[in-house]
Amino acid sequence: MSASTSVRIGAGLGFYGDNWEPVAASIERGDVQFIASDHLAELTLAILQKDRQRDPALGYARDVVPMLMRLWPLMRERGVRFVCNAGGLNPRGAAQALREAFARKGWSARIAVVTGDDVLSHLQDPAVPDADLAHLFSGEPVSRVRERLVFGNAYLGARPIVDALDAGADIVITGRVADAALFLGPIVHRLGWRLGHQHQAGDLDKLAQGLVVGHLLECSGQGSGGNFGAQGHWQQIPDLAHIGYPIAEVWQDGTALITKAPGSGGRVNFDTVRQQLLYEVHDPHAYRSPDVVLDMGDLHLHDEGHDRVRITGARGHAPGDRLKVVAGFRDGYKAEVTWGFSWPDAWDKAQVAQSMIRQQLQERRLPHDELYVEYPGLNSAHGPLAPLPPPEQLNQLNEIWTRLVLRTPEKAVADGFGRLFPWIALSGPAYTCGFNGLHHTGELLGIWPTLIPRDLVEPLVRVELL
Repeated sequence: MSASTSVRIGAGLGFYGDNWEPVAASIERGDVQFIASDHLAELTLAILQKDRQRDPALGYARDVVPMLMRLWPLMRERGVRFVCNAGGLNPRGAAQALREAFARKGWSARIAVVTGDDVLSHLQDPAVPDADLAHLFSGEPVSRVRERLVFGNAYLGARPIVDALDAGADIVITGRVADAALFLGPIVHRLGWRLGHQHQAGDLDKLAQGLVVGHLLECSGQGSGGNFGAQGHWQQIPDLAHIGYPIAEVWQDGTALITKAPGSGGRVNFDTVRQQLLYEVHDPHAYRSPDVVLDMGDLHLHDEGHDRVRITGARGHAPGDRLKVVAGFRDGYKAEVTWGFSWPDAWDKAQVAQSMIRQQLQERRLPHDELYVEYPGLNSAHGPLAPLPPPEQLNQLNEIWTRLVLRTPEKAVADGFGRLFPWIALSGPAYTCGFNGLHHTGELLGIWPTLIPRDLVEPLVRVELL
């Protein structure tokens, strides 16, 4: 394949519920060949599990259907192909819903489904030693939550995406895959890079460059000036209302150019790309994925101006023999109430009212694991990193709002939490501003990250072309 061969990939969504109009702009004006769309933030599977509990046909990111109803006519006209992980816990369900929606319009597309990331049965198997599935950060044994597990999914790599595209899929729907693998798959497919264990000199460095591209594009507008946090400089990002999602052009040697659709808002420059590059990276010398371990130490970002940043220098190392797993377990219930008091002495009033709630919990012997307290407008964003002013200053504020969240193993206790509050309106400190959330209970799902041998997962992976 010629060294001048390249592939252009546009960023899709960065989370379930993100905006897809910038994706349409990339298709119409960005000359892209692929769109890769990341619908699964770290906790999204917990949301999808709650959907699946209500209806077994659900469990996927439902925005994929209206999104592709909007984008498919544009894609079909230009030959653009689409990769996403919107399948969540139910990739086949997502594909079926999309096929039905297309059929109503008289449209047809080759849709591939990637499955095999579901490893719940292995996690639930009591014969598997605790140490093999210990919590990735705390080291706790999985037996603590094994009987409460409701899902468990391994992060797959790019191989099944490559296979699906090689088979001619127009749309690829996966479950849980590594975010950057959504982008690496089309790159490997188009450029013919080697993926797997038969690496030759330079192969891992190319894959590392592809991983950089995926990491820079996986968060939609955050890679092109959205969420840009540089004090005194974020105001210079133009037209965020019409932001263009980042687009990458990648050449055969791995060199990559990050840009965006002409005429779109946002900014692609050294600073915006650098911010996204370091996002959620614990070790820039060992950024791990199922396909390659990336060393950013020699990475070079060359700002060419005009929303163009060229990237070279990524170094790659062979991936390990274990895959990350995200599992979810039932973790009790929560109830939350927010209420406020107005001047004068608003802070002291809030403290007295809070102590009244704690007294009731204690006197009624209501079991709970935690009563979390924060003050919106004062410490919700930064917590202990934002020390509160002294009480005499707080008492001069116009109003103080308090948010209390009760975590309890018993649903009845969560259901009754709101009943502890209303009487405070007339029998507590003066000038209550009102209550929110008196009758809202939510089930909690805890997250259990762990590792699993890849040779237990990869034989289960299947690609079906519908």
